[in-house]
Amino acid sequence: MAGSRALPGPAEGIESRFSCPICLELYHQPVSIASCAHTFCGDCLRPCLQVTSPPCPLCRVPFDPKRVQRCWSLEKQLAAHKAPCRGCSKKVSLVKMRSHIASCSKLQDPSSLCSQFVSVESTSQPIASDVPNRSAFMCPFCGARSLDQQQLLRHCMDQHRSDPHRVVCPVCSSMPWGDSAYKSANFLQHLLHRHKFSYDTFVDYSVDEEAALQAALTLSLAEN
Repeated sequence: MAGSRALPGPAEGIESRFSCPICLELYHQPVSIASCAHTFCGDCLRPCLQVTSPPCPLCRVPFDPKRVQRCWSLEKQLAAHKAPCRGCSKKVSLVKMRSHIASCSKLQDPSSLCSQFVSVESTSQPIASDVPNRSAFMCPFCGARSLDQQQLLRHCMDQHRSDPHRVVCPVCSSMPWGDSAYKSANFLQHLLHRHKFSYDTFVDYSVDEEAALQAALTLSLAEN
């Protein structure tokens, strides 16, 4: 049916069941809040544990930071389930998927991930002087400058595949909705799956959210 949303495949379904609700990536060293039983990556929840009675990131109910435990049962499930790698299709246990993706040779060529995205028309939006630069970025690991999105991905895959540090995504932080303080638990996987195309091909930064919604509705009615 035209306009219907494709259902996720078996592999996507398995991965979505074991994804952290904060970083939206496969759980890494998952921990569970005793009071509400919600589970997150250990690194994702760590900032909440630095304050007294923090709210759960999912249900917003305050919890005791001392009553957070490593979720070993979930780690066993991650080790027991396998899914095909999006690059080489090799079946890998979910507990090892993050490290596999970081080293998969099929995922080192960013162009292969972007072939399905084709701009319907050329981008001609001028770059204003009073907004963040959204066309060139700095590597969050080493500070290399003037990298577009594809160059940033190639640079990080070549130079920083084994770097374990959590860093802020320069692409996301430059966007109007971006959080310049949020650090990705797995920056390389974030680049591979969140930035397959350039935002400026599809987003008009000069209009507010309400104007963008009205334009989308008008275009939809015209097409129908």
